[in-house]
Amino acid sequence: MATQAKGLLSEECRDALNKVASYELHVSDAYLSMRPDIDNWGTGKQAILSALELENVLNTLLQDLKASASRNRETNLLRFMKKYLDEQTRNISYLEYQLNYQKELETSAQSEGQPENVAGPSGASGQKTESAGNSPSPPAQKIPKPAP
Repeated sequence: MATQAKGLLSEECRDALNKVASYELHVSDAYLSMRPDIDNWGTGKQAILSALELENVLNTLLQDLKASASRNRETNLLRFMKKYLDEQTRNISYLEYQLNYQKELETSAQSEGQPENVAGPSGASGQKTESAGNSPSPPAQKIPKPAP
């Protein structure tokens, strides 16, 4: 079985794919540690910044994997990567939206004389807050589906 798997992808693509898988596990572990009872994530804004940084590194690794697949003419992997990168782009856009929303809440709270520690919709503190203005709705967020 191992010899059959070696023929499916080039060595370069397997290495890049292993890096992506390893980093995905790291990201998953980081997100699991973002529970509200853990204080080391700080404010909702800091948690979103950390998540955005993780997703940007993952996006870079995925781009590297796509480049390797392209160099090695791995057409099936390229098709899969297109869908995966589209999803990754939506995730990053959503986090950027959340970050901007947190900044608006922070600015609004400062102008009203409230503390900076506003939770907002990120779910970082588990509390609901209302925005002072009408904020646009966030980009559509799709839940990733496991590959069959």
